[in-house]
Amino acid sequence: MGAARRDLNHMSQYWLLKSEPSVFSIQDLARASRKTTCWEGVRNYQARNLLQSMKIGDQAFFYHSNADPPAIVGIVKVVRAAYPDSYALDLRSKYFDSKSTKENPRWFAVDVQWVDTLHSPIGLNQLRGVKGLEQMELLRKGSRLSVQPVRESEWNIILGLLKKTVQQG
Repeated sequence: MGAARRDLNHMSQYWLLKSEPSVFSIQDLARASRKTTCWEGVRNYQARNLLQSMKIGDQAFFYHSNADPPAIVGIVKVVRAAYPDSYALDLRSKYFDSKSTKENPRWFAVDVQWVDTLHSPIGLNQLRGVKGLEQMELLRKGSRLSVQPVRESEWNIILGLLKKTVQQG
């Protein structure tokens, strides 16, 4: 009953997860087994803390960074809350961290599942001109976090843009 009660009290949170399409794209996720992947390799403490606050059922925009143009390209949902990133313990992994241990993990991952691939990605420049997104983390000068919170109002504005795109297309 405790877990069910927590779920009832859980307010949805929204996120933006960045990935370079040459490393892992929304299409890669859509093709993955069960359309699910481990979101591993986050090696920034602020982004790690955000990962740790994600809950099952939270939704996120999948963002292709270092792309032409950089854009929101899909939607995913969190299907497994934060757990220690095993790649930090793997000597062969590029994400290995000698200071991380099983007893005292420094890094965490979440599992996300593909929900949708956008037919018309929403580019960074398009987002910059949208009323109500002025404070969005993604649009802040110098913002480089690979995991970012998205306010519910921002989430809804972007979903509205998606609906307009579908209606016009």
